[in-house]
Amino acid sequence: MIALSDRRPELSRRRWTGILVSVGLVAVVTGVIALLKPHVPVLSLSVLYLLAVLPVAVVWGLRYSLVVSVLSMLAFNFFFLPPLYTFGLEDSRNWLALTVFVVTSVVVSELAAAQQRRAQEAALLAEIATSLLERGTVSAELDRIAEEAARALQVERATIALGSGPIVVDGKQRYPLMAGDRRVGTIELDGPRPGSEAARRRLLPAVGSLLGVALDRDRLQREAVEAEALRRSDALKTAVLRAVSHDLRTPLMAILTSASALSRDDLALADDDRDELLQTIRVEAERLDRLVGDLLDLSRLQAGAVHVESAPWAMDDLIVQALDELGGQAGRVEVTLPEASPIVAVDAQQVERALVNLIENALKYSRPGEPVRVQIGAHGTVGVIRVVDHGPGVPPDELEQIFEPFHRGRDAGNVRGAGLGLAIARGFAEANGGRVSVESRRGQGATFTLELPLAAEVHV
Repeated sequence: MIALSDRRPELSRRRWTGILVSVGLVAVVTGVIALLKPHVPVLSLSVLYLLAVLPVAVVWGLRYSLVVSVLSMLAFNFFFLPPLYTFGLEDSRNWLALTVFVVTSVVVSELAAAQQRRAQEAALLAEIATSLLERGTVSAELDRIAEEAARALQVERATIALGSGPIVVDGKQRYPLMAGDRRVGTIELDGPRPGSEAARRRLLPAVGSLLGVALDRDRLQREAVEAEALRRSDALKTAVLRAVSHDLRTPLMAILTSASALSRDDLALADDDRDELLQTIRVEAERLDRLVGDLLDLSRLQAGAVHVESAPWAMDDLIVQALDELGGQAGRVEVTLPEASPIVAVDAQQVERALVNLIENALKYSRPGEPVRVQIGAHGTVGVIRVVDHGPGVPPDELEQIFEPFHRGRDAGNVRGAGLGLAIARGFAEANGGRVSVESRRGQGATFTLELPLAAEVHV
């Protein structure tokens, strides 16, 4: 439930403004009639008071225009009808003229005020529709809707509550907001103006219908988001199952086959064959361990459960640690170091993991024997590491998709892997306040850029 602040000060200012303007307009028209009196029959000049009645009726409503009509009649009688400067009439026929003037003023005032009310109500409904359909959810726009409704219904305050709960009977004026046969909420009106029932009957059904449409839109949007989340979840589960069925089963089968061969007593194996089988078991076990580690890292990143222990690290030290982790593959990596290595504030273990994944990805997609270049630099408040390969490149429509878990590009070919390395690299980079991006042209390789925040005392 959302209530508006008290509107009494605003109503009081509006009331006094209406009174002053009404008196001022009557005085102005009276002065104009006094100037025209020597040239025009005085009775025909009474129609000029409509110039005071009409604007008051349009802006302040029927009550004020009725007061202006009476004041105009009295002023015209007092200043222009004999005997002058009294409220009596020398010619009784003038009573009929004044009565006709008052009736005409009332009718014109009512028509003008009614037209103004219709325009205000149309503007109100347009504003509510704009608020609901463009600016946000229904709950976020209830303040605006209640304020506009209070102004159009000329009440001190309006309170709107969504839902179809029971209407409490406690003496307050509460009305259901209906959308067809469905109640979408309740509106409570404080200080309603007498005679506003017609406006309420016109406005509240339209407001209820707009709220109903907006609530249905919000519901459909939520359902669409949930459906998209389910779709992504199903896609992720499918990818996990594919990884388990292929990337886990392949090394397991190699380990089982090698272990089975080693355990057979009836199979005579040469020392070289035995060493090869043992090497196979070790390599495939390490591959399994790496895949399980990747899955665990990905789950922690997606759950936001990664704990970062930042400390100042020279970027060249991080590169050296990553190359040590690569082992024999490091021989294909060419590193370009600056004279003074930038110092970044990061979790070294996580950044090392991101670097290893980026360099391994570049090595996988580069032609055999083709080197991968690693460049270090700094820009502004970030340190920059670029990993450049000369592989097939990344298609433009996959520049972001390659960072999604289990995504393997169309040019992957026989490249082994579950498609987790780049997703984990980006996740660890973002956890450390950095980011990973890629630039590529088909057939000209790709450049992966890792940006990390410089330590506070080092800004280049």
